[in-house]
Amino acid sequence: MRAKVAQIGLDGHRTFSNATARDSEGRVMWRQRLEHADRPALAEQLRQWPAGTPVLLEATFGWGWMSDELADAELEPYLVSSKKVAAWRDARGIAKSNRTDADLLSELEMSRRWWEVWLAPVEVRDQREWLRYRMTLVALSTGVKNRIHAVLHRHGIVNEESDLFGRSGRQFLKLLMAPGDATLRDSARAVLSGYLKLLEQLRRQIAAVTRELRRQLQRHPAAGRLRSLPGIAWILAYTIVAEVGRIERFPSAKHLASYSLLVPRSYDSGDDDGSDPHGRHVGHAGRRTLKWAWIEAAHGAVRSGGRFRVIFDRHSDGGKKNRGRAYIAVAHELCRVAYSLWKQDRDWSEKPPQRPGQRPAKRRPGKRQPDQRRTRPGTGQPEFPMVGALTTNS
Repeated sequence: MRAKVAQIGLDGHRTFSNATARDSEGRVMWRQRLEHADRPALAEQLRQWPAGTPVLLEATFGWGWMSDELADAELEPYLVSSKKVAAWRDARGIAKSNRTDADLLSELEMSRRWWEVWLAPVEVRDQREWLRYRMTLVALSTGVKNRIHAVLHRHGIVNEESDLFGRSGRQFLKLLMAPGDATLRDSARAVLSGYLKLLEQLRRQIAAVTRELRRQLQRHPAAGRLRSLPGIAWILAYTIVAEVGRIERFPSAKHLASYSLLVPRSYDSGDDDGSDPHGRHVGHAGRRTLKWAWIEAAHGAVRSGGRFRVIFDRHSDGGKKNRGRAYIAVAHELCRVAYSLWKQDRDWSEKPPQRPGQRPAKRRPGKRQPDQRRTRPGTGQPEFPMVGALTTNS
């Protein structure tokens, strides 16, 4: 009976999973329940399934270790989009249950993989694990800093320094913790001392993780290409590398920008009255961390000037309006450029590469060249227009 199994649907949960096997004609062969507590027994149960059988695994929390177990059992795991399967189930009017979920997964066609999402390999999942760990540490550090500010605020203590946790700010906190200082009561001094010790420990862990990320990034072939872009340093480069995974899975820069949630979409309907589109916003099905990385890099790229500053000025009227949308536009362009650099394995250059067969431009002696970093607001054109030369000659 097992030799006739064509594919298996696996609906995973926290402590157990339900499996449904079907033959090539779509008939149910058997149903099984897998317990997660006994991992050796689970591995033995998976080895009883026919080797090479496609197993359609729903992309829920914890799918990574199950896909590894399936691969070790010589099975072929495929990751299924939970959102698409849920919409397919609702369209068919089927009630949700553990049994029906596994049955639906086993019904999906292997020839038309509209349901498939990328199954990240182990090395990419490890990179994302390190990234999530550092993000968690930074969030905890920010929370502790807010608690320290709250302690000072409750007792009416004002810090005149701009950064409470810089060199001068730490000296200020050290004076508050002095034994002879009566600014704080004993309870507040003890709480503040505990917060400062916790913050110091978090800083050490963040520094250790950052060193590990840099070591990993130095071995990545695309890291140097990404860091050549303005606004992208070590942490942002590692974030982009970990979230993208493998650039080969994106057919074009447009697909990467959509995956990065940087493509505006509008939901207009009815007649066009000539007004601005309503409901326009960026997409929601993608990597939010990747979107944050591109927009964070856009801020640095705009500060550095050049081509990206021109794009920002054109969309924001020189920084006077729609600054948020302008940064999204710069992030979109950064994403497109990074895709080309990654695919073509070359560094960023402010000067565009010469086209095949194009002759180098001849520069006239004594002619003033326009400054590309300074643009006219609202146009994106150089501050010195070309018509000025015609007027001068006439």
